[in-house]
Amino acid sequence: MLFSHKILLWYAQNKRTLPWRGSIDPYKIWLSEIILQQTKVAQGTPYYLKFVSSFPTVFDLANAPQEKILKLWQGLGYYSRARNLHEAAKTVLLDYNGKFPETYKELIKLKGIGDYTASAIASICFNAPEAVVDGNVYRVLSRYFGVDTPINSTEGVAYFKDLAKQLIDRDRIRDYNQGIMEFGAMQCVPKNPKCKDCPLQGSCVALKENKVSVLPVKLKKTKIKKRYFNYIVPIRRDQKGEIYTILKQRIGKGIWQDLWEFPLIETEKETFIENMEEDIPNFLDLKSDFSIHIYKDTIVHKLSHQHLYTKFWIVEVEDEFNNTIKVCDLEKYAVPVLIADFIKTFKF
Repeated sequence: MLFSHKILLWYAQNKRTLPWRGSIDPYKIWLSEIILQQTKVAQGTPYYLKFVSSFPTVFDLANAPQEKILKLWQGLGYYSRARNLHEAAKTVLLDYNGKFPETYKELIKLKGIGDYTASAIASICFNAPEAVVDGNVYRVLSRYFGVDTPINSTEGVAYFKDLAKQLIDRDRIRDYNQGIMEFGAMQCVPKNPKCKDCPLQGSCVALKENKVSVLPVKLKKTKIKKRYFNYIVPIRRDQKGEIYTILKQRIGKGIWQDLWEFPLIETEKETFIENMEEDIPNFLDLKSDFSIHIYKDTIVHKLSHQHLYTKFWIVEVEDEFNNTIKVCDLEKYAVPVLIADFIKTFKF
């Protein structure tokens, strides 16, 4: 097929040199694919290299403590990916004797692996004729064929998957799948695609009908939720000048599960120092005097479906409190990037 041939030719001439490219080791391909979910290559590559260095094999990853994995993941966001990574590694070790399953059907059973990742591993590592459909592929196919069916609708997902299957080059499945994803990442990019020097320009429906800027179509996003976080940062200095504070581990299925943070008061709306002066003594069970001030102003931390309006309240106390840690040990804990940025910039 002309489309597939042009993609393969373009890929041979333009593919980037990436640390996992050229490998057919399923561990490395799986690791790269999980890291690159919701993460751009430039940001994800250093994390990939750190993980491969720290955990050279799936055995090493499966046997590592979750705390170490979360700490290494710190800054990438979507931490469920890291927890799923750990669970999947343990499954490969226990149920498959440390060898990744070779079929789409078995791969998709692993925690955190969906249609795209199972297709990518099966095709790149085991040469299985599985079509990959990620954001880049949706964009290329939608524009080239002029398809305006929303890519995040049930109908759209099924349509584009079927279309992708029809186009794969079964003789060169590894290169074709990587090629069409690379084409979307480098040539047919979301904004200002390089249409003038595109090898597909002569038969691209979107270019012909002036629809490049409106394709692909997506259904409207979920409404952004506002949340108001008030982090209480207790500070106590002992007679030797050692500084102590408190971190607590988040539990439940919400954001940042199993990560550490300062004691948190979440409110329904913005709160001010007068409220904090009233609430903090009971919250920290303080018996003696304390001083309180706010660190900078409200910090808006944006997640995919929620914005966290965050304040850090610095509370200097004389009381000793339970479960304290030394400030110098804060760096040992896996924390959300919001907390990590505060720790880096605040002078205790």
